[in-house]
Amino acid sequence: MSKKENINSPSITGFERINRYLDNVHGVVAAKILPGEYYVTKEDELITTVLGSCISACIRDKESGIGGMNHFMLPVTTSDKIKKNNEAVVGNATRYGNFAMEHLINTILSNGGKRKNLEVKVFGGGKIIPTLTDIGIKNIEFVLEYIDTEGLNLVSQDLGNIYPRKIIYFPKTGKVGMKKIQDLHNTTIVQRERQYFDHIKNAPVAGDVELF
Repeated sequence: MSKKENINSPSITGFERINRYLDNVHGVVAAKILPGEYYVTKEDELITTVLGSCISACIRDKESGIGGMNHFMLPVTTSDKIKKNNEAVVGNATRYGNFAMEHLINTILSNGGKRKNLEVKVFGGGKIIPTLTDIGIKNIEFVLEYIDTEGLNLVSQDLGNIYPRKIIYFPKTGKVGMKKIQDLHNTTIVQRERQYFDHIKNAPVAGDVELF
């Protein structure tokens, strides 16, 4: 199957809604994820996103190369409603860090990954909206505590500060490219995060979240 054919056929069922395209620079299929989304692949693909106060965890099985990335904005929820529902692969629960981490890890494990082989890299948590509650710090505290509690192997991190980050992750090799976006007047990132935060902070947990 050619790379172009692979664009419409993710290697793991359930990720058909994720925006995938052929990245001509790297010569592989790329998956672009937005807040509340995550993506896992068995193939030689890249996953990319842009982070402000959100966090992305890049997790893979270093032996098999299966891995993925999430993108979450709120640290944690204990909602019984989510726990009782059979949440879709890309759904509302993954706006929360605890569910974003669990969904990502469980998808890797259910598709052949082994927990003992997992390696984790985490990015984001910048304070890019001065007037907004410092969600970034809470996200950082959450993800580091989660990794420690779960006994996961954290091999790299770039967290905090005031700038957005563009992340490119290659699960097959574990390599991550990160570009710091120095122009803090980048209104697209700020506006997207503000809209997303306003939308999800009081939204009911059940059902799909609208993505921006």
